[in-house]
Amino acid sequence: MFKNKTLLITGGTGSFGNAVLKRFLDTDIKEIRIFSRDEKKQDDMRHALQNPKVKFYIGDVRNKRSVDNAMRGVDFIFHAAALKQVPSCEFFPIEAVNTNVLGTQNVLDSAVEHGVKRVIVLSTDKAAYPINAMGISKAMMEKVAIAKARSLGDESTTIICCTRYGNVMASRGSVIPLWIDQMQAGKDITITDPNMTRFMMTLEDAVDLVLYAFEHGHNGDLFVQKAPAATLDVLAKALTELYNSKVEIRTIGTRHGEKLYETLVTREEMAKAMDMGNYFRIPADNRDLNYDKYFVEGQHEVSVIDDYHSHNTARLDVEGMKELLKKLDL
Repeated sequence: MFKNKTLLITGGTGSFGNAVLKRFLDTDIKEIRIFSRDEKKQDDMRHALQNPKVKFYIGDVRNKRSVDNAMRGVDFIFHAAALKQVPSCEFFPIEAVNTNVLGTQNVLDSAVEHGVKRVIVLSTDKAAYPINAMGISKAMMEKVAIAKARSLGDESTTIICCTRYGNVMASRGSVIPLWIDQMQAGKDITITDPNMTRFMMTLEDAVDLVLYAFEHGHNGDLFVQKAPAATLDVLAKALTELYNSKVEIRTIGTRHGEKLYETLVTREEMAKAMDMGNYFRIPADNRDLNYDKYFVEGQHEVSVIDDYHSHNTARLDVEGMKELLKKLDL
C-alpha cells in the first residue's frame, strides 16, 4: 500500500509524529515529509536520522500557503500538529482554536485540492464530552474532519478518517517523564488526585491503529483504541517500585480543566460503534438535514448504553502497570 508513496506528517517533530516516522522509516515508502514550525527539533531530527527518505518542511498549519508548499505529490497524511497541553489551552483558548480547528481545516482543504489519497486526523479522549478548551477544540476538529469527509462521499479520491486515543504513556504532555525527573532529583512525586483514572497505552499500540485506519478506513470513520486504565496512585506506585525510589507521593489538587476520568467513546457513539477487537469503528452519520428523517429514525438504544471510559474499562493494578511501563523506552 505504501510502496513508492509519499507520507506527510504534520507535527512530525512531536512524540506521536516521531513514532509514526520510525514505523515507516525502514519500509519501501518513497518519502516522508516532516512538517512543523520548530526548526530546532527538525535540525536535531535531521542530524539524528541522516536518512535521504526524510524531507523537512518548516511551516504552520495555521498558514494554508505553507501547508500547500508541503502538499504537492503527497499520497498519505498523518495530521498530528496540535496544541494539546490542557492548562495552556485553558489560558489561551483562541490559540487552540487557531491550531486545532482552523489548522485542521487548512490541512484538509489542501489535501483535497492536491488529490491526497488518505488523511488520518489525530484526536484525543478529551474530545468526548469535553470540559476544557483543549478537548473542545479537538471535538470541533473531529466535527470539521467528519463534515469534510461526509461532503466528499466514499467515491472521493480523498478519504478522511479520525483516530482517537487515551493517554499515550511518556509522550509529550504525559506526566510520566515529569515524575521520573522528580524521583531522580529526590523530590516528592506530585499527583493531582490519586483516584483520577487515565487510559494507558504505548506509542507502539497507537501507531498500530494509524496503520489500521490507513488501510481500512472509509470516509468519516472514527477509530478508537481500546486500552486498560489505571489510577494516578497506581501509576505513581508502579514507577517508584521500578526505580526503587523512596520519595513520597504528594497530592497537590487538580489543575485547570482536568477531569476525574476520561471518556473514549460516548454512549451516543457506542450505539453505532462496531467492535473490531482491539478497536471501535464509529462510522459517520451520513443522514442529511431532512428534519423529518431525524424524528423518524431516532435511536432508542442511547438511553441504555453506557460510555466507554477510564472508570469502567479494564483496570490495571501496580504489577500490571509495571509490566506496561517496562515496554517504554524510559
